Amino acid sequence: MLNLNSTIDLDLKKFFRWWKRELDFLIPEKIREIINDNRGTIIVRPEGEQFDLSFVLDGQVEHLVKLERTEVGGAQYKALVESNERLQKADLIFRLSSRSGIQKEIALPAAAKENLYQVVSYELSRYSPYSTDQAYFAVKQLKGVNDPDHIRVLLILTDRKILDAYYDDLKMMAMSPIYVDYEGEPNAIEDDDAHYNLLPESLCYKPSNAPRIIYSVLGGSLLLLLLAVLAIPVWFEFQAVKELENKIIPIEKEAKKIKALQLEIDSLIDETSKLIGQKNATPAVLVMLNTLSTLIKDDTWLTYAQYADGHLQIQGESPAASNLISVLEASELFVNARFISPVTQDNVSKLERFQITVDTSLPTAADAVNPDGKMSKNGGKNGKHN
Repeated sequence: MLNLNSTIDLDLKKFFRWWKRELDFLIPEKIREIINDNRGTIIVRPEGEQFDLSFVLDGQVEHLVKLERTEVGGAQYKALVESNERLQKADLIFRLSSRSGIQKEIALPAAAKENLYQVVSYELSRYSPYSTDQAYFAVKQLKGVNDPDHIRVLLILTDRKILDAYYDDLKMMAMSPIYVDYEGEPNAIEDDDAHYNLLPESLCYKPSNAPRIIYSVLGGSLLLLLLAVLAIPVWFEFQAVKELENKIIPIEKEAKKIKALQLEIDSLIDETSKLIGQKNATPAVLVMLNTLSTLIKDDTWLTYAQYADGHLQIQGESPAASNLISVLEASELFVNARFISPVTQDNVSKLERFQITVDTSLPTAADAVNPDGKMSKNGGKNGKHN
């Protein structure tokens, strides 16, 4: 049954290491051999007064030699390593036999998960025949479904005197194990995340920091180069844009002046167009007078004429003033002719006095003045106009 109360531990380091191992098969074999950092592992097991050495690489186990736990054995080990290049790069681990260690599964409160080693050290004598001064021990949380309130832990321990004696012999033979485990619960060599170590921290082999420093410097240099490759083009582009902006500033000033002048020109053009439109919206006075003299017969006299705002007002005498309305509207130049005062008759001349106003419209081509600037055949009447 699914336990919804269980917590999910997300370890990014474990995830990426697993992902790297899963993707290894995509790399061609020859390239994998070049870049492979798997140096192999030398496993040292105690057998009485001897150490049994095996070499493990990619899951393949190769027995090397059995050496006496003496200075002679140390010399033999040194010669063996110097004669084999792969052994020079290999890690070394010491694996206790079943006679030298004990393992026991115990249950602890879930709250102890964050500090397993300290919790077990407080009650080591309860779980084993040893106290913390008598034994070296390690704890390893077991995988699988646990009770929400408890966790399953494997306790591995060995007698302090036994491991100290082995360690002295290892040191004498110039062997420096990276960790010590127990053959009843051996560490998985390929899984760096699940290793436990029975060797106390004070006795652990401390590799030189020089390679780590070199790799860190190289990695930092590579990162700086990568940043430079990305940043330098951007910097050059920025400088180019800035230079163009500096060149554009005076051009923008000139463009603003030109734009202001263009606006003034456009304004003048608009005003001129309006004036031309207004001028073209009404007929020219010369054309209007020429048309008027053409339309009015010789028996009609004009004593007054005024033109303003598209309206022409005329006064005079005619034998038949009522006929003038139709005569004026017959022209394309005049529209909406009408009397603005009653028609009266002069007692002396017996002619009708009239006062007419008429609206003007744009002239046609036929209503233009003669090329010589003179009026039509009735132009002789102009002397009678005011």
